[in-house]
Amino acid sequence: MTDCLFCRIVAGEIPATVVIDEPELIAIRDVNPQAPTHVLVLPKEHIESAAELSAEHRDLWAAILAAAQHVAQADGIDRDGYRLVANIGRAGGQTVQHLHLHVLGGRQMTWPPG
Repeated sequence: MTDCLFCRIVAGEIPATVVIDEPELIAIRDVNPQAPTHVLVLPKEHIESAAELSAEHRDLWAAILAAAQHVAQADGIDRDGYRLVANIGRAGGQTVQHLHLHVLGGRQMTWPPG
């Protein structure tokens, strides 16, 4: 999708700080971090949101979660804790209509998140 920011990043049209690049997914540092560690894990395939996932995406979703765990370990936030966030739809706070999982950590998270 040529108008999708994340598809353009995956295609190499827009630069990003890549921390993981696997055949089915990519993990990038957020350009507007909300915590010391703020990484987005997203599939290379355009899927609008987690609401679009089906049983056929089970392995992809597992790979996304494994990548998030790897990011947490690599950044050293796994010991103290971190937050995984998947915003779904505009009312859920999703601003880019491409499935992505936020990995946030390196500071105390508060609740409710907002």
